[in-house]
Amino acid sequence: MALSESAVSDLLDALRVGEGTDLVRELAQWALQQLIDAEATEKIGADPWERTDARVTYRNGTRPKVLSTKAGDLALTIPKLRKGSFFPGLLEPRRRIDQALYAVVMEAYVNGVSTRSVDDLVAAMGVDTGISKSEVSRICAGLDERVEAFRGRTLGHIAFPYVYLDATYINVRDDALGQVVSRAVVIATGITAGGDREVLGVDIGDSEDETFWTRFLRSLKDRGLGGVRLVISDAHAGLKAAIRKCFAGSSWQRCRVHFARNLLATIPKAHAEFVAAAFRSIFSLGTAEEVSARWDEVEATLAERFPKAAALMAGAKTDVLAFSAFPRAHWRKIWSNNPLERLNKEVKRRSNVVGIFPNDAAAIRLIGAVLADQHDEWAIARRYLSEGSMALLDDPRDTDPDQPAISG
Repeated sequence: MALSESAVSDLLDALRVGEGTDLVRELAQWALQQLIDAEATEKIGADPWERTDARVTYRNGTRPKVLSTKAGDLALTIPKLRKGSFFPGLLEPRRRIDQALYAVVMEAYVNGVSTRSVDDLVAAMGVDTGISKSEVSRICAGLDERVEAFRGRTLGHIAFPYVYLDATYINVRDDALGQVVSRAVVIATGITAGGDREVLGVDIGDSEDETFWTRFLRSLKDRGLGGVRLVISDAHAGLKAAIRKCFAGSSWQRCRVHFARNLLATIPKAHAEFVAAAFRSIFSLGTAEEVSARWDEVEATLAERFPKAAALMAGAKTDVLAFSAFPRAHWRKIWSNNPLERLNKEVKRRSNVVGIFPNDAAAIRLIGAVLADQHDEWAIARRYLSEGSMALLDDPRDTDPDQPAISG
């Protein structure tokens, strides 16, 4: 948008008188007002007092609008029209994440949860106007409807050969107990038969026990999840048992990163670097046979000096090397849970802003919004795995007898 001479003059005046204290706020306010006025001109078909055949209506005063942003509260004016209505597109409801964060923080405030901390959060957001309980309810209702629609959508539109499962923990206030408790948030993502990524589901429960994981996985299958060839996760006992129940006939990949941590925990620190390098060398090879042989070599090397580490490797070989029965082009994406770990970090970054959620619904509202936005971003991003490489899943190949499927 080109600036007129008067607009440039207004900007320079704002810079001169701002003295640095409210400069960011004033500049943001000025810029947004310019964009609003430009959008109004486009809708009307003419600038103020301009005569043109393209004009379809006339301005009829303005109405004030306070917009709360990270730069603070911006006082804007929205042009009114004699005929029709006008509302700037740039002031349409914000992204789900921002709405959810705002709603959760305000809900915590109106429910009296960690008042001092919430006040600090609101001040840090630059919001001075506050929010009414009715507005909180309105925002929450709209968000809950969208998040629940996302969580309940069908998964039967395509097969998901690869499924990732993981959990993270958040703090939630339990009014029945009168205390803050740790709650498990379980998340599932998947790679479609076309190579795209999708967020499959999210739920919250008391802990990562087998019952909770089983209920969550069955809910995914009830929504149509199918075509699962490999499930990638850590070795949590409850999760392993639930995978065995719900994905009979699929393989299970034990996350190599989690296993490496467990392995190094049995090694004296003075030798940890050597063992870590030897373990990493297993995954630098190009064929399943070479990978398997190198695993045996590393295990044998450790057996004499570090028998606990060798025993751990002996018992985990099948699970950690499950990826090697799949196309070579996929190995780096499926031999660990890192793709989901990165998503978990984004969830934690957002949830840490709140600190303590007032209830489970508030937690699902924010986390569900984070995941829904990530899902949308993946939908327009490049494929995670190419269609050509995904087609290799259907090619006949020799399967290592040491890589059995999960049995019921």
